[in-house]
Amino acid sequence: MNIREVYEEKERKNLSKYASLSSMSLGRERAEKECEIRTCYQRDRDRILHSKSFRRMKHKTQVFLAPQGDHYRTRLTHTLEVSQIARTIARALSMNEDLTEAIALGHDLGHTPFGHAGERALNKVCNLKFVHSEQSIRVVEILENDGLGLNLTKEVKDGIKNHRTSGNPMTMEGKIVRFADKIAYINHDIDDAIRGEILKEEDIPKEFSDILGSSKSARLDTMVFDIVNNSMDKADIIMSKKIADAMSGLRAFMFENVYSNNKAKEEEAKAEKMLISLYEYYLENTDKMPDEYIKLIYEKKEEKERVVCDYIAGMSDQYSIEKFEELFVPREWKF
Repeated sequence: MNIREVYEEKERKNLSKYASLSSMSLGRERAEKECEIRTCYQRDRDRILHSKSFRRMKHKTQVFLAPQGDHYRTRLTHTLEVSQIARTIARALSMNEDLTEAIALGHDLGHTPFGHAGERALNKVCNLKFVHSEQSIRVVEILENDGLGLNLTKEVKDGIKNHRTSGNPMTMEGKIVRFADKIAYINHDIDDAIRGEILKEEDIPKEFSDILGSSKSARLDTMVFDIVNNSMDKADIIMSKKIADAMSGLRAFMFENVYSNNKAKEEEAKAEKMLISLYEYYLENTDKMPDEYIKLIYEKKEEKERVVCDYIAGMSDQYSIEKFEELFVPREWKF
């Protein structure tokens, strides 16, 4: 019995006419024999879950650098919350939940240590520029699996590449993840800011809380329900103007009061200087990087600047600190 074919038949019978069917995937860059149990999107999900880049996200900053406490979000917990929200929407709209989950789990694989501070640092010093969504694609196409990449389907890679606000995903499932990412980080960043005593719930302007709700769960329900109600039986994933405007206003409030807050960001300047120092060091000493990165330069002819970015972007927060201390902090020595 071919279980995959049973899944594919269920998709044809039960999913929306706008959903992406596994059996109709545009395929992979390198053709592979199909699995007898899992659909192509289920395999992509599993490949991402088992990747080294996915595991490293548990030690990468989301918003708060080196927070004192176990309950602040990391890049990994953010990813899991995006996945949960996206799957809820996909299921309600009868979209392909497996494709949605794969995109959500992979969307931030290319993020730097120390969140967007790391991204800014690499952009300051690398002439090739650095965009975390494009780096996520390098991770799944080149950096994982000893230079072979994960060989994901085109639909999953498109969703990963286009998850940012400016993106335009080719599938409905990619559009869902694009919304879910914003819904997740706005709400969990409020939660973390309240935990860090940067905000109180009552600080959120009434013009937004009256529309979206006055608690994390209420806001999540409002945003998710609005997308489901406005996207049902449509060839797009949309929010009502009222909710979209309120969410945009709340996001602007967060940028002004949390993302730029001195308490939340007091260590960012240090992190940026540290990563810039690491970049400059490895640019001059490429032979000090692990063999897998050296091979990219000398065997695959990748640009040196890009490969140094690859190495630094792949570091966890703690690993980058350890490398900095190893290279630049004097240690005790004895005769």
